[in-house]
Order: sequence, then structure tokens, then C-alpha cells
Amino acid sequence: MARRTGGAQEPAGGRGMPPGLLNGVRQWLVESGAEPTPARVAQALREQGRVLGDAEVLGAAAQLRSELVGSGPLEALLADPSVTDVLVTAPDRVWVDRGGGLELTEVAFPDPAAVRRLAQRLAAVAGRRLDDARPWADARLPDGTRLHAVLSPVAVGCTSLSLRVVRPRAFTLGELVAAGTVPPGGEGVLRALIEARLSFLISGGTGSGKTTLLSALLGLVGRGERIVLAEDSAELRPDHPHVVRLETRPANQEGAGLVTLEDLVRQALRMRPDRLVVGEVRGPEVVHLLAALNTGHEGGSGTLHANAAADVPARLEALGTAAGLDRAALHSQLAAALSVVLHLVRDRSGRRRIAEVHVLERDRSGLVRTVPALRWGPEGFVYEQGWERLRGLLWSEGER
Repeated sequence: MARRTGGAQEPAGGRGMPPGLLNGVRQWLVESGAEPTPARVAQALREQGRVLGDAEVLGAAAQLRSELVGSGPLEALLADPSVTDVLVTAPDRVWVDRGGGLELTEVAFPDPAAVRRLAQRLAAVAGRRLDDARPWADARLPDGTRLHAVLSPVAVGCTSLSLRVVRPRAFTLGELVAAGTVPPGGEGVLRALIEARLSFLISGGTGSGKTTLLSALLGLVGRGERIVLAEDSAELRPDHPHVVRLETRPANQEGAGLVTLEDLVRQALRMRPDRLVVGEVRGPEVVHLLAALNTGHEGGSGTLHANAAADVPARLEALGTAAGLDRAALHSQLAAALSVVLHLVRDRSGRRRIAEVHVLERDRSGLVRTVPALRWGPEGFVYEQGWERLRGLLWSEGER
């Protein structure tokens, strides 16, 4: 159930100032190319035939600066360390996710045009085109925030704006245990997974915490190892001293300069990675990733959208065959390349947690399937039929 919560408020001076007057100041600043400093705002107000007190001028300056060079009414929400997503569906419908489900805030825009202006300005900051000819944009802002915007009328009624906040510091495994993402005692299995250099995928739906968990696990990689990340949008922030981060790039307006995830995986293989990581496996790069994991690149990992761990082989098969790899070859490579699938879900309370851990094996027909090894339990992981196989992969006989 959505809850309405308090949120960022406009400066006092901005709230009390008529919208028409603010629009006039905004237009004057844009036409003059002036920074929205208090002195310039005061000058713009005088040009409008208005003289206000210091507090009102400062309030107007803060509001206009936030709108022109910041993230406008959303600035305080994005600065809140508990917020992971900010979603705008209408001028008076600004939602946030703090890990417990969507909450409706009290933040509001003056009108749909203000939402559109903010979306276009943020897209421009990220170097993306966003206009009637190209009414959507998917980009990363300079601070790492993931931006997705769709302009009206494609987004019916109002421009749709989605911002996913990427925090500069990755969660530790201990923090994920405290948050309930990892069950009590489960950190031992995850540490062993990294130490055994097993290749794994983290599956789950959108917003289930795949990137957060992967960043935490990569922080456990030995300090003497080199991690090379290939991502569509640079979101992984592992706490590790030797990380090389590669990010895709869209084509420019002339159609040149495109860099795909497939390109990045090919380049990463030439960069001497001890751990090759694909932020999200979603296309033909799966062919190069599986080939790499079959040629001595142990401990590779990535994330994948899937409804359940059991669906992962079918998802990879669909991606591989679309890239020209036949079914038999795909399953042969998959059997040799991948060992473990960690599947994340968001429960009804909004909490993200590891629902199940599967191991991979080939059936009699030669196709790969997943076998449940562990499942979530409030007191710790519960053993399933594949546990003995997983234990054999994680620990040698003397370590059990």
C-alpha cells in the first residue's frame, strides 16, 4: 500500500512568489545567460518591476538555481541516503522507494511543463537528446544516477521521469545480512562462493537488488585480483582497489560512435581480467561471456532478469540463439561455464532477499537445468536436494 510521506519543500521565498513572476525571472536569466546568484536574481526582479526583501530574494535564488543547475524539486529526495528510486508520473505524483515499497511524497511541480523542462535538462546534462523527435532517453548523470524519461504525449498526461540513485559506497555483506537480504549465517556460503572462484549469475526482477548484491560480493574478491566490469550503465560500485569499469555508449545524432555491451566484453577479454563481470546479461554479449568462462576466466559473474532461478537456462538460451548460437552449443558452453545461480526477490513488504540458490547440471538429453540447493529461511538457508553438489563445489573435502 503506497504511503504519502514528507519530502523536499520549495524555499520559503519560492513558495510565496507568484509563478508568473518566477517565470519572468527564469526567462530573464536564460536570455542573459546569467548564473542564478542572489545578485542576478535581485537584478531580474528589478527588471520585472519588483523589489523584494533579502529572504525572498535568497529563496527565489535557491529555487531557481535548483531548477536551472540542479534537480529542481527532486533535489532533496535524491540527496536522501535512504532513497533508491525517485519516480514522477504527474506534477503532484512524485514517488520514492526507500526499500519498503513506493511512497507518495508531498513534493510537487507547478505544472506538466516543469516536469518536461527538468527531464530535458537532465538528459542534456547526460549528453542525450530528448525532444518530440526523440521522446525518450536512458542515460547516466554525472553523479552516477540512472535517468529514464519519456516525454508527453508518448507518456500520457505528463512526462514520465524515473531516477535510480547509485550510492558511491557499496553495501558490505554484513549490512546485507542486517537488512535481511542475506539470511542469518548465509554470508559463509557467499564468501565461499567467491573464494572458490565459481562463476555465477544473480537473477531477479527489476529493483530486486541484483546490482547491490553483486557489488557486495565483488568487494570480497582478493585484493591481488583484477576485476573488469562491462556495463550498459555504470552502476556497480565494488569496494575493491583494482577495478576497471567499461560502459556502453549510444550512437550520436549522425549514427556514429555506438559502443555495445558485446564490444565491451570482447575488449575486456584483452585486458587480463582475473574476474570478468557483465553488469547485466541482456543480448549477444552472452556468447562472448560464456566463451570467456570456458577458456580459463574463472570466477566471472553478472546479473540477469528472470522470474525464477529455474528460468535462467531458458533465458540464456533465448539470448544465445538470438545471437546465432545453436541450442546444443549454448547448453554445452553453459554447462561448462556457469556453476551457481543466486535468485533475488522483493517480498510484499518491499524487502529484497535471496530467495534461492541453485546449481546447474545437465539432464539426460544434454540440456542444462538448475537444481535447488538452498532456499530462504528466517533462521538461515534451508538445504535442498542440490546442497551436496553445491557444498562439493564450495569446499574441498578437508574444509567441510
